[in-house]
Amino acid sequence: MTPFSRTFVSKPLLPAGEGFVTPATGGEPPVPRTFLWDDRTLTITALVRTWRSTKSDRGDAYLKRHWFELETACGLKIEVYYDREARGRASRWWLYTITGSHEEGGRR
Repeated sequence: MTPFSRTFVSKPLLPAGEGFVTPATGGEPPVPRTFLWDDRTLTITALVRTWRSTKSDRGDAYLKRHWFELETACGLKIEVYYDREARGRASRWWLYTITGSHEEGGRR
């Protein structure tokens, strides 16, 4: 990864630990303070922004994903999403992109 490049990842995240960055509300899932990704721990320090994506089915619009741009303790910015349609043992949380440099904790 070159300095401050945005890299597409698309891998499942596993929430870890007890705390949350955002409170549980009726409309959005609470964002965990810590995620496990492959062999790494991503500790979230700030919520930058949120948005939602929808899908259409037979003329009706449905909320599909909750998106979050987050900052990590190692200086990375990550985009993650919560998949409302995950079934069975499939992950609900996904790491979509990483923005940062290798020196700040990014992967090559």
